[in-house]
Amino acid sequence: MKKSLLIVVAALLFSSSYGYSQTKSELLKHYEAFYDQMRLQGDVDGVINALTHLNILSPSQQRNDTLAYIYANDNQHLQALNLIGIEKLDSDSNLAIQVKAVSLKALNQPKRALEQFEALNAREPNAYLAYELADLKVQTGDNTGAMKHVEYGLTNATEDMKYAFYERQQPYEVPLKAAFTHLKALVQFNMDKGNIDQAIATLDEALAIDPNFNLASLSKQALISRKQAPEEKE
Repeated sequence: MKKSLLIVVAALLFSSSYGYSQTKSELLKHYEAFYDQMRLQGDVDGVINALTHLNILSPSQQRNDTLAYIYANDNQHLQALNLIGIEKLDSDSNLAIQVKAVSLKALNQPKRALEQFEALNAREPNAYLAYELADLKVQTGDNTGAMKHVEYGLTNATEDMKYAFYERQQPYEVPLKAAFTHLKALVQFNMDKGNIDQAIATLDEALAIDPNFNLASLSKQALISRKQAPEEKE
C-alpha cells in the first residue's frame, strides 16, 4: 500500500513539474513574440513590459542590460539605475557602463558619471567619449584634465560628427569640433580669468565653424559682459 502511494505521489509531482515546464516554455514563446511585436510597433512601454516578463521567466544579464538601456533611452534614468546599479564593476558590459554613465549624468551626478565614462573610454576611446569626459571635468573643476580631452577631441573629431545641445526649446546639432572649441574656451577662461580676450577669440573660432551655435553665442555674450562690467562701475 505504501509503495503504491509513493508511486502515485511521484507521478503527480512529475506531472506537475512537466506542466510547469511546459507552461514556462509557452510563456517564454509568448513574451518573445510580444517583444518582437512591440519593437515592430515602436511601443516602448510594451517592450519594457515584455523584457521584464522575459527576465523573470529566464534571467539574463544581456537582457537586463538591454532593459536598462531602453529605460535610459526613454529618459527613465532612475529606473535604469535601479535595475543595474551605480557601482563601477569590471564585469559590466559596455552597454551597462554606457547606461550608468548617461543616467548618472542626466541625474546631475557628475563625479559618479565621470567614473563610468572613464571606464568606458579605457575600453573604447573615441571623440564622443572625450567630449563627455571634458565636459564633466570642467564641471568638477579638473581643467587640466579637461583640456587633454579637448585636444584629443579636436584631433580626432571628423567633419561628419555632430553633437546635440538642448538649452533651447528646440534641440539642435553642431559639428563636434565646434563643441570642443566651445569647451576649450571655457577651460581657457577657468584657467586664466584675467585673459578674457583669449577665451572670446576661441569662441569666435567655434562660431566660425557654426554661426548658429547658440550656446557659444551665449558664452561669448557672458564673457563680453564680464569684461565690460568693471568699466561700467567706473
